[in-house]
Amino acid sequence: MFDPPGAAGEQRELVARLRAVIGARDAELAALREGFAAARADLEAERELRRRLELRVAELERRLRMDSSDSGTPSSKEPIGAKERRKARRRERQSSERERRQDRKPGGQPGHPGKGLSRDQDPDERREADPPPRCSRCRASLAGAAYAGSSWAQVWDVKIIRHVMEWLLPGLRCGCCGTVTTVAPPPGAQAGSVSYGPLLNAAAVLLTGYGNVPPERAAKLMGMLLGMPVSAGFVDKASARLDGKLQDAGFDEAMRAALAKEPVLAADETPVSVLAPGTDPDSGEPVLGAAQVMVLRTPDERLVWLQALASRRAEAITALLAFFTGFLIVDGYTAYQQLSGQLTGIQQCCQHIIRRCRAVAKLGPGSLQSWATDVIAILREAHQAAEAARARGQPLAAGLRARLRQRYDAAVNFGIIHNRLRDWDGDGNHPGYALGCWLRDHADQVWLFTKVPAVEWTSNSAERAVKGPKRHQAVSGYWHTQATLARWCRVRSYLDSAANHGLTAIDAITSALAGQPWLPATPAAIPIAA
Repeated sequence: MFDPPGAAGEQRELVARLRAVIGARDAELAALREGFAAARADLEAERELRRRLELRVAELERRLRMDSSDSGTPSSKEPIGAKERRKARRRERQSSERERRQDRKPGGQPGHPGKGLSRDQDPDERREADPPPRCSRCRASLAGAAYAGSSWAQVWDVKIIRHVMEWLLPGLRCGCCGTVTTVAPPPGAQAGSVSYGPLLNAAAVLLTGYGNVPPERAAKLMGMLLGMPVSAGFVDKASARLDGKLQDAGFDEAMRAALAKEPVLAADETPVSVLAPGTDPDSGEPVLGAAQVMVLRTPDERLVWLQALASRRAEAITALLAFFTGFLIVDGYTAYQQLSGQLTGIQQCCQHIIRRCRAVAKLGPGSLQSWATDVIAILREAHQAAEAARARGQPLAAGLRARLRQRYDAAVNFGIIHNRLRDWDGDGNHPGYALGCWLRDHADQVWLFTKVPAVEWTSNSAERAVKGPKRHQAVSGYWHTQATLARWCRVRSYLDSAANHGLTAIDAITSALAGQPWLPATPAAIPIAA
């Protein structure tokens, strides 16, 4: 059967229309695919953004929860809420570790030595009080009553009186040339002028150096308390005079020589505010970074040496410690690692490690980071064992040390494995992974105290020394120049070290102003355990 004329054209037109519809549908599907792909990409981007935001929130929450127990934040800078939480955790820990008796009174217990006053059997003055006029029970008159003995009451006080000493300076005429020679005044006095004595100088130094009192207020306090009106300039120059005497006597050189002979030192540093930054001695350009106070201290705290640094740069720290070759107890600052070839050994402060472990243990999820708590327990157990061995005069048993180290290595490896690929805010690694790698790489420095009995397991002695500049800055705010900071450090080092050797502050300042300051002696070396 033949198609009528024109049917082929209609079919071609129909096919063309169908092809156009199919093309439109294909274009629509392509557009939908592109839109779906874009939406899917946007969804993935939103998911990634949400993941990063969740990590950022976790990191911020971690920082907000940090306090002095799990970070380097000083307790003085903690908010009130953080302090209360820390106290609550301490009370909970103490209540779980020991039961407090209900009849136990607060304060010092029987047998505690205490620091109260004891009766002086040879008082400077004795007075007899008037007898009681009436009976304390029936209120009857006691006129003519029989003597029934006496009790005593003693009051300790000081008398502040002005003492003026005038020196007569004789002059003699030379029989040969006729020249009149007048004897020089004693230290602290000046011919033909009036000056303040060593006690007033000591008061000015102690108020500004230890009391952290500004010179103007210190001068006012001295006038109110001692009845001696002095100027703020005198107060400020009192520390400068003492510092000059110490420099003339070579105090820093003597401290460096004594510390160089010490077998073990603890080191720490803290940033301080200085209005005029230090300058590079070679280029004369200002040194970048915050000024620092560097502390070197013997573990028994006999000697303390504070030094002012223009910055925390590694070259500044290594230059300061170039004289020392013994064991050094430090925190985790990497600059100290540059001294590993010079030093006999480096001990990482376990207190800093415990803080970092506490911070990681709080992260989770769940109890996954309990390995950090295990590291804390292992280090404390090792410290107790090392202290017990030291008390017996013996080194820590090699077998016990090996077992503790094996447990430590296992816990650290667990932390590394389970945090290697764990997400964290930013481009850095998870804190658990970073801490685990650090503990693995510095394991020998962490465990040095178990091999060398003379090495303490923390740098707490140095940390206690840096509280001085921190407190001074918290009260006074800043130092004007690097020179005034160096002066403060030198005076504080002298007074602290002299006090640790039995000298009172007044005696130490008086002898220094007389040109005979206390200077340290060099110690003997100690044996090193195998």
